[in-house]
Amino acid sequence: MSDESASLTIETTGWSIPGAGGEPLLVSTDRRAGLTTPASAVLLAHGFKGYKDYGFIPVLSRRLAGRLPIVVHRFNFSHSGMTEEIATFARPDLFERDTWNKQVADLDALMGAIEAGRAPATPARTPIVLMGHSRGGVSCLLCAGRRARDGRPPAPAAVVTISAPAECCSLDERAKAELRQRGHLESPSSRTGQTLRIGRAWLDEQEADPAGHDLAALASRIEAPVLVVHGDADPTVDPACADRIASACPRGRVRLIPGADHVFNTPNPADLEAAPSAQLAELIDHIAGFLGPIACRSG
Repeated sequence: MSDESASLTIETTGWSIPGAGGEPLLVSTDRRAGLTTPASAVLLAHGFKGYKDYGFIPVLSRRLAGRLPIVVHRFNFSHSGMTEEIATFARPDLFERDTWNKQVADLDALMGAIEAGRAPATPARTPIVLMGHSRGGVSCLLCAGRRARDGRPPAPAAVVTISAPAECCSLDERAKAELRQRGHLESPSSRTGQTLRIGRAWLDEQEADPAGHDLAALASRIEAPVLVVHGDADPTVDPACADRIASACPRGRVRLIPGADHVFNTPNPADLEAAPSAQLAELIDHIAGFLGPIACRSG
């Protein structure tokens, strides 16, 4: 399918607000030049060891912003360890302290900024779409599910997960025991060569509040439509997770993309001007088709 969005001028604005623990949330907002009243605002969350400028993330953001009357706010989680200097994890200490609760708090902060009209190019009370890659998709489901459980507005207009796991914790008992004993698990970054750490707080929070991390139960509370996209050649997260997530959501639907790996066959960094891979192009088509009616209805 031809993509006219590739020829449109996309404006990108950088900004930040305090996130979990007062640490900064760094945001890049993509929108079509001249768009002043977007129909919807997408919060695009990266995955584990990812960041807002990683691989296909900016390509997806810019293509969606060009195709639909929306703004896309792609951001670094406050405890991602990443800054605007993308060659390395400049704050590995923050990475070690990251938890699901912190990521949900970050999403809550961003939703609050949009609701109050404090986000660039986004008028107050613009309908919000939560979208996340890999673990970022889990965070979006947790955020939407907890809001529904607690009756906290605004509810998202839609949720999109991309290559997302179907549970918050996949560690076996041996790994959990090591994490409790040592206080951390080592997690090497092949991109930077650093050895990062997952801190014990990540597990402690889940064990202290199992209901708040029961992804299927929380997803069952989400009344908004949920699109679950996964590559059928994903070597990182089992594609079967897509059916598990969608079946838990009252309005869930699955789209499997043939031949797509975990990052939709896209290098890091990606060439923003080049044609996307066939798998990424299909991802963009599925999401644009899903969000199109929602954006029109919201507007």
